[in-house]
Amino acid sequence: MKMTGQALNRATLARQLLLGRESLDVADAVRRVVALQAQEPASPYVALWNRLSGFDPAGLDAALSGHRTVKATLMRLTLHAVHAEDYRHFREAMEPTLRGSRLGDSRFTASGLSADEAGVLVGDLLGYADQPRTVAEIGGWLGERLGAPMESAAQRMLRQYAPLWHAPTGGPWSFETRPSYVAAGARPVLADADAAAGGLQILIRRYLEGFGPASVADMAQFALVQRARVRAAVHALGDGLEQLEGPDGTVLYDLPGAPRPTEDTPAPPRLMAMWDSILLAYADRSRVIPPAYRKHVIRVNGDVLPTLLVDGHVAGVWRPVGGGIEAAAFHPLPEDTWEVLAAEAGALVSFLASRDPRAYRRYDHWWTKGLPAAETRLLGGDRAAGFREGAGQAPT
Repeated sequence: MKMTGQALNRATLARQLLLGRESLDVADAVRRVVALQAQEPASPYVALWNRLSGFDPAGLDAALSGHRTVKATLMRLTLHAVHAEDYRHFREAMEPTLRGSRLGDSRFTASGLSADEAGVLVGDLLGYADQPRTVAEIGGWLGERLGAPMESAAQRMLRQYAPLWHAPTGGPWSFETRPSYVAAGARPVLADADAAAGGLQILIRRYLEGFGPASVADMAQFALVQRARVRAAVHALGDGLEQLEGPDGTVLYDLPGAPRPTEDTPAPPRLMAMWDSILLAYADRSRVIPPAYRKHVIRVNGDVLPTLLVDGHVAGVWRPVGGGIEAAAFHPLPEDTWEVLAAEAGALVSFLASRDPRAYRRYDHWWTKGLPAAETRLLGGDRAAGFREGAGQAPT
């Protein structure tokens, strides 16, 4: 079966709950979409607001504090929020990448510790982190354990390698700028090739549930693992995967019976979070981001701006401002599309007002430097009051 680019787009939107908001428990929704990139604390909340009807941010607060949803360094060596039951498999899948990039980093090797010594140290650290520990507390413990202070960069590499969850610290989005850590409740097996291979097979199946159909290159990009490992995992999954053909003839893999809506399925406009996973889950990002717009959305330092999604594709960017939502479109949009975006913006303004009206403010410098907008509008300011009665819930 040959898949068009438009059909691939609709498959992604369907699996990512972006063809229509659904009524789901928060932790179940996180599991459905596989992983929410979470280095910016507000983003998992905005991501779920886009996907769930009647989303209450307190639900995500509770899922995080109760460890049903956990935040940790995982795919692409960055922070993700995932379902607690997925964590161990995902971490085992990422073990070779994390071990090589963190324990092999010159900032860690400068400590004089070998990888084997680090493994023993990690085991002891997990015992110490049986309750939330701050960076300062972990640093003090390491100094006592080693008999001398460990450089902060080496500590950071060790924390990112160790199976630690970020412990909620409060603030508008559960996590503040100063993190706290707690030992993972579901301990992965480290430095074990069989566990890593088995974990990667599970991760690939889960990835296809949320983002398929996809190529080997897409899977490798999503996790940031070697393509050879992905090919081996795909081979091991064998008949459990279906082969399809991409628009350019690339071999794609998917789960039999997974949702693949027709390419003419309507896709409502959305105001997507910074670093939303659909923007980063593929080697071929043209599935969602038109190539001409990629450098405007994914900046030179890796920042991925909040985007306008129109007919399933990136059409511009947005940011909260004092009077509402400033939306900048990269090409002219029909007036009826602007009307739907205005309704979305009004609801989003109310949603943010309960937590942080100017979320993402520290990224305003990208707008100061200039963006190639065909049209910029202020949305949601006057209309926000109309959504107050719904407590900022998203329109249907």
